[in-house]
Amino acid sequence: MRSVADHFSQSYAEAREKFCAAVAATGGGLRSLRNPTLGPDGGRLFMDVARYGVDDAPKMLVLMAATHGVEGYCGSGAMINWLRAGRAATLPADTGALLIHGVNPHGFAWIRRVNEDNVDINRNFVDHAKPYPVNAGYIELADALKPASYDEASLAESKRVMDAFAQQHGAFGFQSAVSAGQYTHPQGLFFGGNKPTWTNHTIRRVIREELGQTQIIGCIDFHTGLGPFGHGEMINVSPPGSAAFALAKKWYGQEMTSTEDGSSTSAIVTGAVLDAFPQEAPYAAFCGIALEYGTYPVDEVLEAVRRDNWLHIHGDLNSAQGRAFKAYMRERFYPAGARWAEMVWARADEVIGMALRGLAQS
Repeated sequence: MRSVADHFSQSYAEAREKFCAAVAATGGGLRSLRNPTLGPDGGRLFMDVARYGVDDAPKMLVLMAATHGVEGYCGSGAMINWLRAGRAATLPADTGALLIHGVNPHGFAWIRRVNEDNVDINRNFVDHAKPYPVNAGYIELADALKPASYDEASLAESKRVMDAFAQQHGAFGFQSAVSAGQYTHPQGLFFGGNKPTWTNHTIRRVIREELGQTQIIGCIDFHTGLGPFGHGEMINVSPPGSAAFALAKKWYGQEMTSTEDGSSTSAIVTGAVLDAFPQEAPYAAFCGIALEYGTYPVDEVLEAVRRDNWLHIHGDLNSAQGRAFKAYMRERFYPAGARWAEMVWARADEVIGMALRGLAQS
C-alpha cells in the first residue's frame, strides 16, 4: 500500500503524470490547457483541470495548485492524496469538485514562484486598465533586493540597506514592502506584471466555462512559505465586512486569519488569483481561502526568492552555483522528507472537509 509521501513528487512531469493517473482512476473528467512555454527538459507544460460531479452541480469545491509555481508540489500532493483516498466518490449529489493542477505550470517546472515573464501570478489579477498600486517601500529597496552581483561586498551592502529599512518600519513593514506586490520593476521580486498573463486569461476562461452556472463556490488555493513548519494557515483575502469574508468565517471559524485585519502571517497583497472568481462567476456566492503551509523562517524564504531571481537574470542555471540556488529554493518551498508531506495531507484533508461541510450547510 502506498504511503502519503508516495503521492508527492520530485518534478513537475512526475506530479502531472501522477495527477492525471489519479483522475483517470477515479473517473474524473480531464481537460489540459497548454502553456506556450517548455519545461527545463523540453517537455510541454499544461494547466490540467479535473472535474467531478454532475455538469450543473449548484455547489462546487475548487482546489488549486501551483499559483506560485514551485509551491505546486504541495498542492499537487494534497490533491492526489485526496483522489487516491476516494474522497471524490463521497461528494454529495448536489456538489461537484474542480481540481486545477498547474495553475502556473512554468514556475512549477522550473522551480520558480513566478511565471515565464517573471510575473507573480498572485499579484497579476489587478485591473490593468487603471493605474497600478504604488509600492514606495519596494522602490526604496529594489536595488538591495536584486544586486547586480551576488558577491560578499554586494550582499553586505544589501543587508545594510534592508536592515535599516526594517529598523525604521519594523519586520512586518519590511515584509509588506517586499512582498505585497510591485509594478515598477519587471525584473524584480513579486512583480505583478503590466498586462494579464497566460494564467490570468486561462484561469478566467476555466471559471467561466466550469463555474458559470454554479450557485456557491468554495475554493482552496494551496501555498507554502509562511508560518510554522507544516502548519496550514487558512488565510482569507476578502475585505472584512464583505459577504465573502462573512461566509469564510462561518465555514472556518476563529482559526481563519485575514490579511486585511492583520491576523495573518501574510502581508496584504494586490491582485490575488482568488479575486477572479467573483468577477467571472458573479452570480455565485464565493468563499475562498489560501491554505498556507509553513516551511522555514521567513528570512530564508525571502533569500530563496532573491537567489532565484538573481540566478535567472544574471546567473547560469547549469553552474554549481545555479544548482545550489535551485536546491535552496526548492527546499524552502517544498521541504524534503515524509514528515512535512504527511502534515500537509492531514491538514488538507481537514480543511477540505470543512469546506465541504460549509457547502452542505449553505
